[in-house]
Amino acid sequence: MMLQIPQVLTKAEVAECRAILDAGPWVDGNLTSGRQAARAKTNEQLPQESDAARTVGATILRVLEANPLFVSAALPQVILPPMFNRYGQGMGFKDHVDNAIRHDPVSGRRLRTDLSATLFLAEPEDYDGGELVVNDLYGDHVVKLEAGDMILYPSSSLHHVTPVTRGVRTASFFWIQSLIRDDARRTILLEMDVAIQRLARQVEADDQGILSLTGVYHNLLRQWAEV
Repeated sequence: MMLQIPQVLTKAEVAECRAILDAGPWVDGNLTSGRQAARAKTNEQLPQESDAARTVGATILRVLEANPLFVSAALPQVILPPMFNRYGQGMGFKDHVDNAIRHDPVSGRRLRTDLSATLFLAEPEDYDGGELVVNDLYGDHVVKLEAGDMILYPSSSLHHVTPVTRGVRTASFFWIQSLIRDDARRTILLEMDVAIQRLARQVEADDQGILSLTGVYHNLLRQWAEV
């Protein structure tokens, strides 16, 4: 499942976040890379322990908790602290698959990465190149979104960031361990939840059909969830 989530941050929130990030202590992105990523990646990142990363990361987590589409699609068990990168001219990230297990610097736990997220923090007209390209069974999906919009996709996907040829691409990226490990099951639950909400806007809240479908949704969630 790939899903675009619009307006995770408002334009005003993006501007506030960018003011903090742009003044942050950016470093070579490969200081935090493994051997494989170091051969594929050229960019800059904010250290996770920096005040800028923590402040803006807390803002992103707060708005995600209140975003019904994100919650319905991801069914998050744990969201790893958001990280931040930027790509200047000539920088990019070749084909790679995200690590299956990552370390949470806050809790110290090792977590499974089910979903990857990229939250765009630069307007598409401010840079050329820098597209996120995600490959699945249906081919390549090219993603370049408005600042404040986010793309959610399976962490098992092969993906890359095309080289930037003008301007600077700034974004947040992070991973989610979902209550539902299987992507196909998450998709079923999302489609059912969206359908229930759509029907609920058309009929009475105590309609027996709505109540039955809601019961099926929760029973499937109960059957499939890993807690």
